[in-house]
Amino acid sequence: MVKKRANIRLFILFVVPAMFIWITVVLIPFIYGLFITLTDWNGLSADFNFIGLKNYLSVFSDGSFIESLKKTFIYSFSSVIFSNILGLAIALALTGKIKGQNLFRMGFFTPNIIGGIILGYIWNFIFAFALTSFGKSIGWEVLEKSFLTDPNKAMLALIIVTTWQMSGYLMVIYIAGLINVPNDIIEASEIDGAGMWNKIRYVKIPMIRNSIAICVFLTITRTFMAFDINLSLTAGGPYKSTEMISYKIYQTAFSNMKFGLGQAQAVVLFVIVAIVSLLQVTVTRKGDDLA
Repeated sequence: MVKKRANIRLFILFVVPAMFIWITVVLIPFIYGLFITLTDWNGLSADFNFIGLKNYLSVFSDGSFIESLKKTFIYSFSSVIFSNILGLAIALALTGKIKGQNLFRMGFFTPNIIGGIILGYIWNFIFAFALTSFGKSIGWEVLEKSFLTDPNKAMLALIIVTTWQMSGYLMVIYIAGLINVPNDIIEASEIDGAGMWNKIRYVKIPMIRNSIAICVFLTITRTFMAFDINLSLTAGGPYKSTEMISYKIYQTAFSNMKFGLGQAQAVVLFVIVAIVSLLQVTVTRKGDDLA
């Protein structure tokens, strides 16, 4: 009986506060958000009309939202490929026999510490002034005009900045995976005559497949929800050529004052990210089973 009371006390002490915070900060706002999607609330008025699933129908019939979703897919796919390749390449280099590995690791990880808003303004200056001045000084026509003013290059600028920021974060995960690759397997491959590329391709990469899966799905989730860089670097421009889904939701809710429609768009984004997260769990578990 005394032990049971002690367990109840521990439950109240540790679980109840966490549950209270989760219910008040996550669950209740989420349910309220779902309710807002069924109304035409403008974010300010005390009155609103219940309109059912009309907002959801408007989301999928809105050409601009579908276009933003397409741009997000392009941005996410490109950023995932380039940031993972760069992150893995850096990790492979920094788990080799080079001096000052810790210093290099810290340097490559630093961009991930910088907030997205600040990062966007820094790169805005780089694209608008530093690169254009450099291009004019050496006569490179491709750099003489800012990428951010060209609808065909603005998305490339976003991908470059995202890759530069996220590769250092992914590097840390890849390094953790590479360090855990057994040395005896690597030594056995060297005895069999495997060169550097063959060791990477046939030994190291298969041994870190879980790290690769985690990094890929992490970057998919983060890039699909990208907002701060989109806001500070391009603000959806020029001519809405970089208006991705999170920024589109912001514009719908806070600029156009259509909170019901904006919340419905946010729910669609939530479903996409939730599906990606479930795929990550499934793939990671299968990787563990194969191992």
